[in-house]
Amino acid sequence: MLLSFYKYQGTGNDFILLDNRAGAIQLQKEEVAALCHRRLGIGADGLMLLELMPGYDFKMVYYNSDGQISSMCGNGGRCIALFANQLGLGSNGRFNFLAVDGPHEAIVSGDRVELRMQDVKRIESTGDAFFLDTGSPHYVKFVTGLAKMDVVSEGRAIRNSAAYSEEGTNVNFMEVIGDTIHVRTYERGVEEETWSCGTGVTAAALVASATGTATTRNTCKIQTAGGELEVSFERVLEQNFYNIWLKGPALAVFSGTIETDHVYKRE
Repeated sequence: MLLSFYKYQGTGNDFILLDNRAGAIQLQKEEVAALCHRRLGIGADGLMLLELMPGYDFKMVYYNSDGQISSMCGNGGRCIALFANQLGLGSNGRFNFLAVDGPHEAIVSGDRVELRMQDVKRIESTGDAFFLDTGSPHYVKFVTGLAKMDVVSEGRAIRNSAAYSEEGTNVNFMEVIGDTIHVRTYERGVEEETWSCGTGVTAAALVASATGTATTRNTCKIQTAGGELEVSFERVLEQNFYNIWLKGPALAVFSGTIETDHVYKRE
């Protein structure tokens, strides 16, 4: 099958975008994984289908690079909103769309995209770290010397540990330097460190606020390998967060066509 695709990235978190409003695209797990392969395919951290959904501007269907349907992806949500804007959907750069974790709002202004995340009502303490769900499950740990950490080895060990073996978890290591939170993330489903993780930096920002580490009460700047993101929120009580917005740049990188049968056979 000859497939038209679009490549987008949000702070280095990159995605294959497919316009499936006609409903003609049906991909198997192996095909998604082959398309996301860094050497044999297009290369991406994930793949998304933009589909029609009554009552919404569109529906976001997200796959990790291993080909599995995944939980919410924050940077993916920002990229697909930019894609929808370039397709002429929505109203004046504003969107309401449905993802696996429920409805989301997005605002597109040039190459800046803001995404409203789901409310978070619980942050669990796990000894020297924290666990919370921001649309995807996240383990968050404060560290020193983040730049020199072996995030893949340490993140993989936590992701596959007995505590998280059934569902898996994303693993975030964070270090506060000045007024900026630096975050590196090992992502399940990609099974590597990614340059940025939207739900991960959201989790880090909320943990920083809940622990009194954040320098401001309602906004956190997050530095990732792929660039800077901002998370704003409102908080009631110690662990109850709402009106959470993930903000930052997103860009269309390139577009093209690819023969999926050829990619899959090479794999």
